[in-house]
Amino acid sequence: MLSLGSGGGKSTKPSFVSYVTPEDMKIKEKEEGLRSKHPYLLPGEVVFCSANHVLKYTQEDASQRGVYGTLLCTNFKIAFISDESASQETAPPFRNKLLSENDIPLTCVDHIYGVSDEKKKLIIGGQVKSKYPSKLIIHCKDLRVFHFSLTYAKEEEAKKIFQGIVHHSLEPKSLKCVFAFSYCETASPSQASRKSSLTLMFETKEDWSVELGRTKGNCKVSSANEDYVISEKLPQFFVVPFAVSDDDILRFLGKGIPFWCWSHHSGCALFKMACLPTIQEDGISQKYMHRMLDAVTQDQLCPVKIEDLSSCLPALQDLQLSYNKFKQLFLIDSTTEFWVSDMKWFSSLENSGWLEIIRQCLMKAVEIVDYLESAHTSVLIVEEHCSDLCCVLSSLVQIMLDPYYRTRSGFQSLIQKEWVAGGHSFLDRCNHLYQKEKEVPAPVFLLFLECVWQLLQQHAPAFQFSETYLTVLSDSINIPLFSTFLFNSQHHRDTAMKPGHPEAQRSPLNFPSVWDWSLQFDCKAQSLFTNPLYVEKPIQDKALRKTSHQKHQRQLSLPNTLSKPSPRKGFFKEETDNLKKIFLGKRISKWLNPTESSKELYESWQRKPLDYQGLLLPYLDGPSVRVWMQRYLRWVPEAQIFGGGSITTVNRVLELASEIQDLQKEVERRSCRMNSSTAWTQVYSGPPLSARLSSFPFTATHAWSFKPAIPSSIRQSLGSVSSLADKEDDDCQGSGVL
Repeated sequence: MLSLGSGGGKSTKPSFVSYVTPEDMKIKEKEEGLRSKHPYLLPGEVVFCSANHVLKYTQEDASQRGVYGTLLCTNFKIAFISDESASQETAPPFRNKLLSENDIPLTCVDHIYGVSDEKKKLIIGGQVKSKYPSKLIIHCKDLRVFHFSLTYAKEEEAKKIFQGIVHHSLEPKSLKCVFAFSYCETASPSQASRKSSLTLMFETKEDWSVELGRTKGNCKVSSANEDYVISEKLPQFFVVPFAVSDDDILRFLGKGIPFWCWSHHSGCALFKMACLPTIQEDGISQKYMHRMLDAVTQDQLCPVKIEDLSSCLPALQDLQLSYNKFKQLFLIDSTTEFWVSDMKWFSSLENSGWLEIIRQCLMKAVEIVDYLESAHTSVLIVEEHCSDLCCVLSSLVQIMLDPYYRTRSGFQSLIQKEWVAGGHSFLDRCNHLYQKEKEVPAPVFLLFLECVWQLLQQHAPAFQFSETYLTVLSDSINIPLFSTFLFNSQHHRDTAMKPGHPEAQRSPLNFPSVWDWSLQFDCKAQSLFTNPLYVEKPIQDKALRKTSHQKHQRQLSLPNTLSKPSPRKGFFKEETDNLKKIFLGKRISKWLNPTESSKELYESWQRKPLDYQGLLLPYLDGPSVRVWMQRYLRWVPEAQIFGGGSITTVNRVLELASEIQDLQKEVERRSCRMNSSTAWTQVYSGPPLSARLSSFPFTATHAWSFKPAIPSSIRQSLGSVSSLADKEDDDCQGSGVL
């Protein structure tokens, strides 16, 4: 009597225990109720297909309990709408306004498995046949796992929803099919184009000038690539040494040019460079490179250290392979699978090599910090395209050295400068279009967030933003709405917005930025983005600040061009030439053993009192590099219990504590009404007990269904807690307890 259709093909006997009994299951009334139930759709969102009477399982082994509802596929997401009334569901305190807890963005789908005759098989896009499995298992990029049973859906609906989900989430698509285009075409300009006023977007010459002036950099803002006349990969504006001409930039289309990242107060600076094309002759390449190095030393008056990342960090293929092994530890299908994997969890974690890659990136960043901070040596980071691991290293170095980038607005500006304007291929690296023959997908930006989290959990008072902020930012990568993570370069974005481009719509579009957090969260939820332990920079008296500023300037070795020019032209020329010869002569012998030099930096840093607004170094020994628990284990209930234990027991304790709180409030309300002077003892007050779990606030949004398997009619007849308080207790001892 539980069958709601032919089931398609061979009918198999269900192996689950349903909450709903056959007598309580009024199919006709349900279907009428579903017709009036509509999902929440964003502007431009369209429903492609849907299926009623789909069972969404919990991660419970023996009973395989769950809830019935409707499974939909839109041009934005896969959504499940429960048949339970809104009064039976508790609204999560930390809720994304774009997505509910049972919504999966199409770009967030990682793998889909089909289960037929108790056999699990990986579903590959483009190879879907007319048959459909009885059960769907969806693995998401944010490490959620969903189980849906199609056994009781109508055959035609089950077939359409299965084929629709696979087609729209796993098969290659063009850029114009991404939901952001439909959203921006339909949404009002105020909804789509709001930006954070404190975040520099680095889309104009003025933004670069502001950053250059803040760090007192001795370079120039170049507009040689305005309107992308030289290279589509480069931004329209960027900062280069004064000696680099427009012809130098044009010669190799931006390759081999030292692009400025950040300037140290001592006068040295951090640069990055893309490798020259391999077709060039060695003599020409060497001559050109020497001229670019001379341009850096001439402006910065410091020696230059070249860091080639291809020789010291893993390739992108190795990075992707390591992360694939790592994430399998957290994609848990059932409680049994969790306890089986727990037996060899640490060995599997070590074999993945993911934490070791994080340690290597942090170690290399410390070496670069040592060159800048201790030896006052400029550093030139070299990578093939200067847009992947180069972005990771340059960003980490600036976070360690500059406290501005540890604030929320500074951190967002850093991502705009080094990643968005720096030309990181978000579309290809995140594989949003599922193009298998395109660039190698790799979690490069996630690796950067992992390294930042290591610094945050080791030095929490140094960061204005919280762990929750980083977790939400990592989730936003897979939401196909924000221009920040949707294109391969600024040129790619600008051409997609123009009406004449093949991938553009009829009118110019304005994509929202991820930094407009009000699109996703309300003010109460955004308050969790701020770190309460953050130690702000003390505000000094103006007179004292002016005095210390003058002393600091006198300690600098040589003046830069931002200082007042000398009336005697060439006054420092002879001294500068001698200094450059001395520095360049020591450049080779000074850095034969960078590891020992880094140890000296650590020892010197540890001897001083820890200044959260100064230099920040990570601890790199084994126990210090940890797993980002909030991000990776928030959907695994068993892993969120401090000290271990059964999630069923803990969940029941939380439910009882919640009921006690509600009853206590009702008793206090009645006692106040009766003007009673009796003092009532509070059992528990304060934040919800779910906040004590390790993955707060995401724990509260993940609803685990551990309800008893009783008919809905009986459960509804019991009423709410307030109605229970109104009933008379037949047990005389019950009133004595209260």
